[in-house]
Formats: sequence, C-alpha cells, structure tokens
Amino acid sequence: MEGTAVKKKPRTKANPAQKIKDAYIEYILENGTKPASIFKFVKELKVKEELFYDHFNSFESVEKVIWSDMFERTVQAITSEEVYGEYSAREKMLAFFYTWIENLKSNRSFILQSVPKRMRPEVTPYYLEQVRHGFNDWIADLLLEAKETEEVTTRPVISDRYDDAIWLQFLFILGFWMKDDSKAFEKTDAAIEKSVNLAFDLMGRGPLDAMVDFGKFLFQNR
Repeated sequence: MEGTAVKKKPRTKANPAQKIKDAYIEYILENGTKPASIFKFVKELKVKEELFYDHFNSFESVEKVIWSDMFERTVQAITSEEVYGEYSAREKMLAFFYTWIENLKSNRSFILQSVPKRMRPEVTPYYLEQVRHGFNDWIADLLLEAKETEEVTTRPVISDRYDDAIWLQFLFILGFWMKDDSKAFEKTDAAIEKSVNLAFDLMGRGPLDAMVDFGKFLFQNR
C-alpha cells in the first residue's frame, strides 16, 4: 500500500512593513536607542534598503505607524463589543481610555525607552501625529452623539475647542501612565475615571448654564 503524500502548506510571506516594525521595536528594547542609520538597520535585518523605503521614509515614520496601529486596535476592540452601541458618550470615552492603556501595556518597555521623559502637553509629539488624526475623527463623532443626547452642551466659541481639550486629556493620561508605579496601574485607572467624569461634567449642562439662562430671561423681561 502506497503511503499518502502529505501536501505541505505554502508558507505565508511575512508582511514586510510588520517585519520592519517588529525589528525596530526589538532594536530599541535591546539597545535603548534608535539605530544609527537605515543602512545599518536593514543590513542587520537582511533586507534591501529599498524595501524599507517602500513602506517608510524614516525611523520617525515607523514610530508613527506603531502608535497608529495601537490606536486602531483600541478603537476596533471597543467598537466590536455588542454593548458598545448601548453605551453613553461618557461610557464610550471611558471604554476607549481603559482599552488604550491596556494595549499600551504590551509595549510599555518600548514606550518608556523611546518616548522622552518630559512631555509638553501643549505640543503633539511627532510619533502621535497620525494618532491625533484618527482620534480627532473618533472624538468628533462622539461629541456629535453627546450633543444629540444632551450629554454635552453647545456653548458659543467654547464648544469648538472641546476636541482640543480632550486631546490634552489624552496626552495627560498617557504621561500619567508612563510615570505610574502603582500595582496594575490602579492610579491610572483612577485618573481616567476622574478626568473623563470631570470632562463630561464641564461640557454638560451645569449651574453656570442655568445662571446664564436666568440672566437672559431677566434681560428679556426687564
């Protein structure tokens, strides 16, 4: 009886861009600094230099994509949950930040070695430029929903800056997490909860709005 030939499965080619990103992260982890040059980096990786430039134009662009990937995984994770559609805008933002930090944990060593110790909250770091574009799109939809459900109040001039304020909150939470030495990052969880609740309390209708409405009423009926 002849043996049955076993068909070998064709090898799936590794995604070149992913291979470069993984190698870059590994290099940072092992050396604590960026590679000296793209030439040396691809030589050690044993790929042609033009392959690198097919996907990236610098090490900075590699970092941008690494961070963007983490952001996209975060949004995909929360939006794929069946209960996500039932969440309030406040709950969606809480879910985002909790999941975002959870995703960052798997790359904490890389982040701590590649990100400057001091972050200026008024300036978006270069490695977060792509993340900010994606975050702005996501937060715009969230704020629109929040206004429709009246979780957020529309105010002259100020409403147009809500997204900027929330981005500053994004940078604050990232910086807080990087410095957090508490068990299981419990302090970061508390910072997320308190900062998100404060943001929605400030953007929502409060005593100040009632005072303004009352002042308008008195003025119109003087």
